[in-house]
Amino acid sequence: MTVTIVETGVRARAITGGVDTHADAHVAAALDPIGGLLGVREFPATPAGYARLLGWLGGFGTVCLVGVEGTGSYGAGLARHIAAAGIRVVEVDRSDRQDRRRRGKSDPLDAVSAARAAQSGRAAGAPKGRDGQVEAIRALMVAKRSARSERTQTICQARALIVTGPDDLRARFARHAPADLAAELASLRPRPGSMVRYHTLLSLRELGRRAQFLDAQLARLDEFIVPLVTARAPGLLALYGVGPDTAAMLLVTAGDHPGRLRSEAAWAHLCGTAPLSASSGKVTRYRPGPGGDRQAGHALWRIVFTRMGSDAATRAYAGRRTKEGLSKKEIIRCLKRYVARQVYPHLRPDAG
Repeated sequence: MTVTIVETGVRARAITGGVDTHADAHVAAALDPIGGLLGVREFPATPAGYARLLGWLGGFGTVCLVGVEGTGSYGAGLARHIAAAGIRVVEVDRSDRQDRRRRGKSDPLDAVSAARAAQSGRAAGAPKGRDGQVEAIRALMVAKRSARSERTQTICQARALIVTGPDDLRARFARHAPADLAAELASLRPRPGSMVRYHTLLSLRELGRRAQFLDAQLARLDEFIVPLVTARAPGLLALYGVGPDTAAMLLVTAGDHPGRLRSEAAWAHLCGTAPLSASSGKVTRYRPGPGGDRQAGHALWRIVFTRMGSDAATRAYAGRRTKEGLSKKEIIRCLKRYVARQVYPHLRPDAG
């Protein structure tokens, strides 16, 4: 009878877990309701390992909360597994640097630190969620971002080669737009002659063909991205200056579960449009902090840039604020803050 009472008491305990995640193995720690360490153990980073980890935590009592480090990378699969079991998951930042300097860096210490951060409430943010349309958009945007970057690099390499090449090539290709330049370079038919000229033309032809290949790849990716973005947030695309590309970047920042963002102000802070004050009380910077998202900030900047160029109301606002003495940088920040407020309601799946 005594054993039964003890076992029931153990099972009734609210257990908090913490996990330090890695590519091949995760280290978990378990805490009792008053923060006492119950154990630390390593598990493989596989579906079977996730089940064993959750079973191990459950052996100490009822698992109510698990803090997972790296829910956007190595911990993504584990976070999904724990959430599917009906247990609350919170995203934990890496261990405090002062802690690491005092106690050293080790996986067990990081796991315990993650558990304590979750239990104390210091870490309370929910993971983005990687199980819906937004995760599909994110995966496609990874390929699109690298293709676009490589295309830009290819065009820059071609222009640099033209500048340093023979004079007739410089005169022929100097003022071409990127698309026209790629098309004309790809159609070159070099003939043997001067060694430098011939091989420069060969290189330019291959760069032109590469740019065209990347253009086709970007078009194919857009064929998949645009329908997903339209289905997820039609109201977002209806806003002036918001295209599929900027909408996709904003959706990826919000994640599949935008309810994790506590408020519109929290969203603005994540995008780097909320001012951060120094100890003197002066506003010092507007860029995202360590937890901020630069892609979202860039998306807001693109929307503002479009509106400043063609939207009468935005141009009138900029003119009025200029007369009031605000700098262009400050005006753009104010406009980005307004756009962040405007897009926030449309990030939710049920928004019209």
